[in-house]
This record gives sequence, C-alpha cells and structure tokens, in this order.
Amino acid sequence: MHDIKAIRDNPTAFDAGLKRRGLEALSPSLLAIDEKRRAAILASEQAQARRNAASKEIGDAKKAKDEARAAKLMAEVAELKTTMPELELAAKSADEELTKQLSSIPNLPLDEVPDGVDEHGNVQHHVFGKKRDYGFEPKLHDDLGTALGYMDFEAAAKLSGARFVVLKKGLARLERAIGQFMLDLHTGEHGYTEINPPLLVRDAVMFGTGQLPKFEDDQFWAIKGELLSAPNADLRSERLGLIPTAEVSLTNLARESILDEKELPMRLTALTPCFRAEAGAAGRDTRGMIRQHQFTKVELVSITTPEASKDELERMLSCAEQVLQKLDLHYRVMTLCAGDMGFSAQKTYDIEVWMPGQGDGGAYREISSCSVCGDFQARRMDARYRGPDGKPRFVHTLNGSGTAVGRALIAVMETYQQQDGSIAVPDVLQPYMGGLKVIEHGM
Repeated sequence: MHDIKAIRDNPTAFDAGLKRRGLEALSPSLLAIDEKRRAAILASEQAQARRNAASKEIGDAKKAKDEARAAKLMAEVAELKTTMPELELAAKSADEELTKQLSSIPNLPLDEVPDGVDEHGNVQHHVFGKKRDYGFEPKLHDDLGTALGYMDFEAAAKLSGARFVVLKKGLARLERAIGQFMLDLHTGEHGYTEINPPLLVRDAVMFGTGQLPKFEDDQFWAIKGELLSAPNADLRSERLGLIPTAEVSLTNLARESILDEKELPMRLTALTPCFRAEAGAAGRDTRGMIRQHQFTKVELVSITTPEASKDELERMLSCAEQVLQKLDLHYRVMTLCAGDMGFSAQKTYDIEVWMPGQGDGGAYREISSCSVCGDFQARRMDARYRGPDGKPRFVHTLNGSGTAVGRALIAVMETYQQQDGSIAVPDVLQPYMGGLKVIEHGM
C-alpha cells in the first residue's frame, strides 16, 4: 500500500507512475480525502485537549470558590462529551475511506521497467538453450498423457468440474519428483529455508500480499458449515481463503513484526497446492494443464532491506533459472512492461519455457514470475526491521515461482517426448524416480 505522506510530498511523481500503469491521476482525490482526514483528526485532538484543560480549570475554579465559572466550564465539558464521539467517528471514517482507496491502487513501476500496456510491451532479457529438432510432429502434453493412460481429465471433471486433472502412475510420480527436486535444490544449494505453511488463511493475510480487496473473486473461500444456514450472517468475518500461492503464507510470516536486521535476508521456500478461481481468465488456456484451479508450485520468498532488494531480485531469478537449466529445458526471460505487471510488483521477470507441442513450432509459456515489491506489501502487513540506528523501517519483500510444478511437468513431457509416445526422464530426476529412465504405457 502507498504512503500518503510520499504522495503528499510528490503527487506529480505518483501520478506519473500510475500513468505508466495505464491509470488516471489519483493524487487530487486522495489528497482531498487526506485533507479531510487530517482536519477531522485535528478537530478531535483539539476537543480532547480542551476537555482535559477545562476539567483542570473546573478544579481551579472550585478552589477559588468561583461557582459561576465552574458551572460554565462544566457545561462546556458536558457539551464536549457529546460532540467528541462525533468528531472521533468523523476522523475514523475519513481514515477508513483513505485506506480503502489506497488499498486498491497497484504498486508503481521502478524507473528501469519498460513502458507498455500489455504483454506486447514486454522485453526479452536473455535466452537459455535452443529449440530441439524432432524427427516427428511433437504432441501436446494432454495428448501424450491421455495416450499413456496417466492423465485423466474426464475423471477429474466428475469429481470437481472443469480445470482439474487426475494424474496416475508414472506421471503422478514424475510430478512428485519434480517438486522434490526443486525443494532440494533451493534448500541445499540456494540457502532457502523450507516451510510447510497453512493452506487456509484469514482475510487480513490475503490483504497483506494484495489479493484483497481487488481480487476477491479470483480466490476460493472456505466457510464453516454451520454459518451457511445462519440468516444474514457476515461470512467474511468467519471465512478462510485457500492460498493462490504460498507467497501469501510465507510473506505474512513477517506480518506485525519488527525483525532484527541481522535476520535479513530471510529466504523461504515451500512446496504447496495452490488454488485459483481464475475468474478473470474465462476462455483462456482451457485445454490441458496450462491453467488449472488446483496446481502445485514451489514458491520462493525473500524478506530483506531496501538497499539489498534489487540485487535479491537478480539472485532469485538465477535460483529459479537453475531449475530449468538442470532440467535442460529451453526458456527465455522477459522483463515485464509497466502495464503487464502484477498488482504488488515494482519490477517482474517472467521465465517462459518452450513447449514444443503448443502449436506449429511450439510456444513459450510462463513457468515462473520473480518480482520485487519494495515496501508495498510490508506496509499492508506492518512488517518492519530495526537497523543499527534502532529505528523501525519497513522491509522489502520479493516473491517468485521456483517453479510451477505442473507447468514444469508438461514442459518435461513435451520436451522429452519420444516418437512412440513415451517420455524420457531427465537425468536429474531419475534418482527421484527410483532410477526409472522412461515413462511408457503400462508402467
């Protein structure tokens, strides 16, 4: 969330950042609300101060036996007792109105982020590897999985509806192997601490990382059964959200805390199921496993100082890239333009893996996003650290996929497919597969 003081000090820069995001200037309306809020707070504080002073003056007047003055002061205090709750309510309402407006405004892009309104404005940063040549027409992952008998969308639809899948035998084990390989790499070689976080979180936690209030419809919500029958119940106060990414749980581990600078950077990772309603993605990537309501992902989160956050983004990107390099998957890294970044991001790199079965010549598909968020999430979570001067400062937060396990699975399937429809197991995954080198029908 944005600092209203920073907006007040430099409204032109704030509006310029919003313009790069494709939004109109908002500083005039925000500053008007802020002025109303500050006036209401001042009026409330002045009334409280006057009440305290008048109460003391009453005692002085009674000591001096000035009953007329004492009576006049008592009447003033009585009137203040009546008006003060109204002034406090006005101050509270203005503060809530400002918070509501600020909480729906996305983070501002860093200066080095390229301009652009959508994915067409993204800029290629670098490429790893090259496209493979096949002596046959590469197939889509869902065609491969269905032919093997190990990928069942019809069974999943009977259980849960569209955009779910049942994986079996070799593919189920391959997905598990990919996730374990990623965790071992990030904890063993990259210094991340493994966390097994809750999958259900409160509204305040969703707010902290930016899912609420703007993206409420993109989440899945769990509500206690007895509340469903309660008339006019406010379900929001009792519900829990299923995490759309472990970023939500991991980043909020620092909420409402003042960390010691010696604890930073805090690097966390988790392998979890993730749940997304995809309300804003109707009609996109409906075939196969590209866009599922439930998927598995290894998440990377860093909590660090403002001075180190840009370098930490480059490090996080490198950690995510090493996953694909060890799997020998061809990919490219894109720097997202200002108009294509996520809500909480200041700068984002997308890693797009090449999938040879996706149309003529294959296609690049996002498999990881690594973002630096500055203090945007920290302000929403009240996550701070204490530096050498002893003063609390907001931390900077970063998050990245390290990587999406389901998309890594289908990238491996399409990249390592063989002409007979079997899937060769990448060397680095074979120890996790009990030495199995090929996934074929009947295994």
